[in-house]
Amino acid sequence: MRTTTVGDVTLLLPDLDPEDLEQVTDLPDDDLHDGLVEDVSWRGRQFGELSIRGCRITGADLGEITWEGGVLYGCEIVRTDLSGAALTGVNVERCSVTGSRFTGTRLVDVRLKDVLFDNCRFDYAALSRVSAAGSVAFTDCTLVHGTWSYCRLSGVALRSCDLGDLELDSCRFDGADLRGSRLHAFTAPLDNLQGVALTEDQLPELTRIAVLALSIDVRADVARGHDR
Repeated sequence: MRTTTVGDVTLLLPDLDPEDLEQVTDLPDDDLHDGLVEDVSWRGRQFGELSIRGCRITGADLGEITWEGGVLYGCEIVRTDLSGAALTGVNVERCSVTGSRFTGTRLVDVRLKDVLFDNCRFDYAALSRVSAAGSVAFTDCTLVHGTWSYCRLSGVALRSCDLGDLELDSCRFDGADLRGSRLHAFTAPLDNLQGVALTEDQLPELTRIAVLALSIDVRADVARGHDR
């Protein structure tokens, strides 16, 4: 295992050596441990309650898979396509996910702990009741046009991400580190954003969010001397 720090968030992540792993090409019927999964296509497959531990998955097509009640532990996922996948009740712990695609993915009741998403796409993704049970960070990710509802993501780091048109609905997002992230058309109730970390150049976008959330009526200034 290795440690990585993103802002104020420290994550414990795997450090796998491919030479110590066994090549895997077929989706197993039971659990998958210590496997090297490269360039496979398991698109649209049913994963059931599969437990995947200590594996490195690279260049795989896992688009539109259905995975319920499974475990992903101590894994590295690189350049893998999970577009349109549906993950329900999956526990993800001590994993790094790099350069992977989650376009249109649905995550429901997913639990995250010590998970790093780096340079991933979550455009049009829907997250519902996703919780951070430990350190979670997104770096250089695209999260545009997503909908996150009833999530518990206090203290997560989203550094240098594109949050354009991302909508939060009844999420615990307090204390999140949003420094360096693009907030254009990002929307959230103000009480979801208590204690978030921003840079000074992000304050105009926070002002826009506040104006919308509070239904503030911004009008042109009345010229002096005119009736008020």
